Amino acid sequence: MFRRTTLAILAAVVTCNPHLRSEQTAEQRNIPLEADTKDGTKVKIVLLAGSPSNKPGQHEYFAGCALMMEWLKAVPGVWPVLVADGWPRNEAILDGAKCVVSYMDGGAKMAFLDPARWARMKKLAAAGTGLVVLHQGVDCPDENAAEFRQWFGAVFQKDIGCRGHWDVKFDAIPDHPVNTGISPFDLTKDGWLYNLHFAPAGVTPLLAAMMPDKSRTTGDAKSHTGRAETVAWSYERPGGGRSFGFTGCDLHKNWDVDAQRKLVLHGILWAAGMSVPAGGVKSACTADDLMRNLDRKIFQQQQAR
Repeated sequence: MFRRTTLAILAAVVTCNPHLRSEQTAEQRNIPLEADTKDGTKVKIVLLAGSPSNKPGQHEYFAGCALMMEWLKAVPGVWPVLVADGWPRNEAILDGAKCVVSYMDGGAKMAFLDPARWARMKKLAAAGTGLVVLHQGVDCPDENAAEFRQWFGAVFQKDIGCRGHWDVKFDAIPDHPVNTGISPFDLTKDGWLYNLHFAPAGVTPLLAAMMPDKSRTTGDAKSHTGRAETVAWSYERPGGGRSFGFTGCDLHKNWDVDAQRKLVLHGILWAAGMSVPAGGVKSACTADDLMRNLDRKIFQQQQAR
């Protein structure tokens, strides 16, 4: 009992203090972090990978961002930068970024809720920097939600939003640069957030799917039974700049789905102001690739015993 209680306290301390750094695995330490470009012609894309969270195989933020970095390196003119623990040690790495990708826990755990960090994000948005949010990074505390929605085009809040894990089918793929080369596809057992608060203008739905009726846990969601729910969108910000969001990417193994890779990579390039190649970005993901750079997740593993 003492051991479990101690672990729980330690886990809570790590979660609640955004300035604490998680211990990386030996494999993760081989990945270059916050490596800036010396070529001013390169389009810099900063990938903010959140700290370890959830069960192994879920919320693999570091491993997912490491894969995205590898795929983006193959795109001519792009310089991807990986940041661990949700926020750079040296904030200067954000200077000149054409796009910043937020792939991390949301709610009170969001890594940039600290006032100084929030101000830095506000400055990026005001400068027209592309912004991307994946999975539960779209969940934002009530007191910050209005401004967050201005930046990303949507926000999850508990008043109307729903979340859970299930299979989805994307039967209709709207015409948009982000959807280039994508045909109807399925995703298995991923985690979803839906019935979001969207910005009043500038949002274009990119993917929508039917959700299980039993997942509609709020009164507003229940009033829309049978409606396909938007889980991916593009956003032309009124003040300038582009944003892209996708509430999937919970389950790490779904990176082996080519359509998901295309969606996210295209969303990043589009938000950065780049053209999506004809036919879409080509990438590959093997079973071995999916096993690389996974988090240790010591708290979750030990508490489950």
